[in-house]
Amino acid sequence: MSTTAPTATDLTALRVAPSILSADFGSLAAAVEQITPGTDWLHVDVMDGHFVPNLTIGPPVVASLRAHSALYFDTHLMITEPERYLEPFRDAGADGCTVHVEVGHTAELIEQMRSLGLRAGLACNPDTPFADVEPFLDQIDLLLCMTVFPGFGGQSFMAEVLPKVAQARAVADDAGLSLAIEVDGGIDEHTVVDSVRAGANVFVAGSAVFNRDDPLTAELVILEAARVEMGQDVEMNQDVETGSTSR
Repeated sequence: MSTTAPTATDLTALRVAPSILSADFGSLAAAVEQITPGTDWLHVDVMDGHFVPNLTIGPPVVASLRAHSALYFDTHLMITEPERYLEPFRDAGADGCTVHVEVGHTAELIEQMRSLGLRAGLACNPDTPFADVEPFLDQIDLLLCMTVFPGFGGQSFMAEVLPKVAQARAVADDAGLSLAIEVDGGIDEHTVVDSVRAGANVFVAGSAVFNRDDPLTAELVILEAARVEMGQDVEMNQDVETGSTSR
């Protein structure tokens, strides 16, 4: 059956969220424009050099990028003091922010995101048990299960995280929650299939999109693999030639 394209606020839709961590930072706006026809979310990786051993971008870059893109900015804060930066990222144009459960004071951070009008996300590293995030599932919009250890792009997918994804989906479904479950790390047209089976519906892809000769086609191939696994119609409501898309 043919379906209309989801809106960016539909948390249950299957979608690829291309990660700018693997994009060309020298022409970031152009790189984002290239993949825009195939998605409604952009994954923005923020690293502070403390929580993870790498540095990326801050609110000024997000604000500059916002001037060139109307995509939903799915902003992943891999930082030790997210409470200091939630409002600046909101003001820069982030639509949703995801903080790590490992930094602590999770309830307070979720409340702060809500008060700022942000979609609230919670992330967990591969070795963080499901029990650490389970108490918060009914308070958030998105659960991000890292399928690599955060900090660098191009790592191999860790399939051992998938039982945690399945646990989260089962609990969310049993409770009737409209929860997006996102996986990030080593996602491509092959690993996305197992991720769908486990219950994920948002797939962060960096190297598998931006390091390919045709990033837009690469992005659509990943999405098609996910939709096939779900038994959905793979016909895309878009015109890649003109760069238009139905939302």
